[in-house]
Amino acid sequence: MAPRSTRQSALTKKHIARLERERQQTRLIIYFFGGIILVVMGIIGYFALSKWVFEPRQAVANVNGDKITAAQFQSRVKLQREQIISQYAQYAQFSQMFGMDFTAQLQQFQEQLADYNAESLGQGVLDSMINEILMGQEAEKMGITITDEEVQTHLESAFGFFPNGEPSATPTATEPVFPPISEEQAAIVTITPTPGTPTATPTLTSTATLVPTFTATLDLTTTATATIEPTATLAPTSTATATLEPTATQTTTPAPSSTPEPTATPLTEDGFNEKFNEAVTSFKGLGFSEADYRDLMRLDLIRVRVFDVVTADVKPFQDQVWARHILVPNEVAALTIRDRLMKGEDFAALAERFSQDTGSKTSGGDLGWFGRGQMVAPFEEAAFSLKPGEISQPVQSDFGWHIIQVIGHEERPLTADQFEQAKQDAFSKWIEELRAKADEAGLVKIFDVWKDRVPLEPSLESALGQ
Repeated sequence: MAPRSTRQSALTKKHIARLERERQQTRLIIYFFGGIILVVMGIIGYFALSKWVFEPRQAVANVNGDKITAAQFQSRVKLQREQIISQYAQYAQFSQMFGMDFTAQLQQFQEQLADYNAESLGQGVLDSMINEILMGQEAEKMGITITDEEVQTHLESAFGFFPNGEPSATPTATEPVFPPISEEQAAIVTITPTPGTPTATPTLTSTATLVPTFTATLDLTTTATATIEPTATLAPTSTATATLEPTATQTTTPAPSSTPEPTATPLTEDGFNEKFNEAVTSFKGLGFSEADYRDLMRLDLIRVRVFDVVTADVKPFQDQVWARHILVPNEVAALTIRDRLMKGEDFAALAERFSQDTGSKTSGGDLGWFGRGQMVAPFEEAAFSLKPGEISQPVQSDFGWHIIQVIGHEERPLTADQFEQAKQDAFSKWIEELRAKADEAGLVKIFDVWKDRVPLEPSLESALGQ
């Protein structure tokens, strides 16, 4: 057998060594680019986890140990926006169907949904969520619990499904019987009263709207622009342009009177399930699970139970005064009018001639009966300090100068609407005090990260297909 060539053996070894170096280089390149890909995938994964896992779980507030997550907050903001959009659509429909002018309301809804107003909207939602948690914690202390069965019944009734029969109608509240006008009150409004003890002008500390309860239409949210120059006769000027009407008016829902409404068909269990599933699907689009939806219904029941406890001591009557006033733009005019009253001129006649409150001047400045909290502080303080028949010194408010005369002062029964409003006011005050105590005790911690988590959807444009 011929011997192997030494040259061929050497070439083979060199070739093998070169191949090995090339394989090592290839592995290094693969490792390098593989590492880069892993890093990129890691970064993408981190941001994905941050956006879809970490951020939603991030706390935007902590209320005495109960956390409000970014996801919960965002869902509630979306729900609030959805409700505002629904209100906008309803008012727009009324405007088209019945030719009613709702421009101011529609603009207000647009303002609430504007991008530049997002933080304000978010702040309101977050405050509401914090107050709800505080209320729930107080409910536990009160021994209030809501079972799953009660939640289910509440859900069914909300959709008009009553498997055990419809509940009996709530009896209509009996309207209160008001005491008749006394001889003293009748004498005050029909003859010029004897001057009473002057009262000091109260200090202006409130900017609340001066709105009476009953038939009065006074609203002093717009500062009067007229100028009354006092003269010997205090002649009324023709430049008065202020219109003083209520700002907060309850708008009745217009409905065509010629077309009768169809009678509602009782909802079956299948019908309820269909509507409930539609609602759950809609809420999922806002970030709520079915459990979240049920928790909202549970919260409704808790609020009702706590409301009943908190307002149990609210009485269906109230300390009220019956007063009339004359509104003028400056103190000199007010002093001149008061001097004329003290000399025996008729209050109603002077009010009709000079008062800038167009809502009450035609009725002699009569504001009707009103309770505390319905007038600005200076006006209220003066009115409740006067005895029937007395005329105040000039009282200054944000809206001008008032000459006030009290006609009556007594405890008056409340109408059903007034009684309900009194309970709502008491509950709102309770919530405010509860929150103030929690803030003072450091039980509420709000993290500024919520400002970066306020959603801008659903938008008005997308909802209306604009």
